[in-house]
Amino acid sequence: MLYPDVAAQGSLAAALRTAAAEQGLSLSMIATPSDPVRHATLPSVLPHREALFVSAWKFERRWWVSGSANNGILISGTTPDLRQLPRVLLGWAEGASLDEIARAAPFDVLTGRLEVPDGNAAAVVAAEWQYLLKDARQADWPEYSALVEAAYAEPKLRVLYPFTDHWDLSFSATPWPFTPRFVTLVTSQDGAYAVTEWRSGAAIAQVSTAAEAVAIAVDLWEGRPAQGIG
Repeated sequence: MLYPDVAAQGSLAAALRTAAAEQGLSLSMIATPSDPVRHATLPSVLPHREALFVSAWKFERRWWVSGSANNGILISGTTPDLRQLPRVLLGWAEGASLDEIARAAPFDVLTGRLEVPDGNAAAVVAAEWQYLLKDARQADWPEYSALVEAAYAEPKLRVLYPFTDHWDLSFSATPWPFTPRFVTLVTSQDGAYAVTEWRSGAAIAQVSTAAEAVAIAVDLWEGRPAQGIG
């Protein structure tokens, strides 16, 4: 068993409360009834933040912490040391800024998204771009990274809400619910790019560079005949 010390205390919530107390902190952790040894949550004083979730891995002694808000996952990270979690948890619960939470964590927890308490659509779009940029730069796929960077560099696409699925990059005029009119750029295994007017639709252009794909996406979005199509 990977967590005999946690099981001895009855739950992950209890173990986290103990770890916090040893650091002079107090946490109101809540055990998850379905799996109290591996899962626990912690609410935040900020209404736009969801309860923080802590989960123990099944096949390796490691804990994952994840915190979502009204515009997606804001913090997510793993650590093999339970003692590294209390200050991160307390920061989330007490409404500390994301930067303050990151400074309290000896492991990477920021997803790249910015916090948008009021749900402002333009701010949500900007936050999602920051998340995608960080994710793309960390991905082991240069062509995908190049696609996201090229799309972000285009002002006409940067004001659209970006979302991805299996290395495809799509754009919507608004955050969820997505507008039915969007363009999708597909990164293929051979390093080329396909452009579709509708997600999962047939390819209407095949190009060899991210810049070409982005240029066609702009034309499609604006309703002009796109160069290179047909």
